[in-house]
Amino acid sequence: MFCGIVTATGSVAAAEERGGGLFLRVACPAGWTEGMRIGDSAAVDGACLTAVDLGRDKDGDFFCADLTPETLSLCAPLGLGKKVNLERPMKAGDEIGGHFVTGHVDGTGEVLEAEDDGAEGRRMRFSYPAELRGLFARKGSAAVAGVSLTVNEADADSFRVHLIPHTLRVTNLGELRAGERVNVEADMLARHVARILAGRD
Repeated sequence: MFCGIVTATGSVAAAEERGGGLFLRVACPAGWTEGMRIGDSAAVDGACLTAVDLGRDKDGDFFCADLTPETLSLCAPLGLGKKVNLERPMKAGDEIGGHFVTGHVDGTGEVLEAEDDGAEGRRMRFSYPAELRGLFARKGSAAVAGVSLTVNEADADSFRVHLIPHTLRVTNLGELRAGERVNVEADMLARHVARILAGRD
């Protein structure tokens, strides 16, 4: 379980196709994997991945993970050199600075608008998959590329957010441009309430 508060950015150092899936090596800042063990989880652009190898080289820390075909079908492309948002799982007793983020990406959205606001912030609008309709609401939460964001406006197929300068500095969201794909996760509580109201198990 995560909270959508990115603790570092890294980059895709290697991406090798394996049996329909992908073997990924993620370069991280020095010290980011301290205390991390093989089998632990980490969120990469909002996708919860299991570390199958980790270590340190001359450029900093790294960890490796296997992405299944299912994960690849739901996530935005992870090309070589891509800058990615990183988050370690919450521990019991941690402060929840964002909202509950499972790391189970619901699908990808498209950056529809990205414009500076004149005060070093940025306004952005994202589309989202049709099956998530009704799960985004004004002043609700959403995770985009693993970042916990407050929804300013929402309609039937998109939502808008306003990013503060700090978020732009510590995540990769400020580098996104119209037309790019991003991982989207709807608020977990909204999803379960919707299922209850729909009479589904």
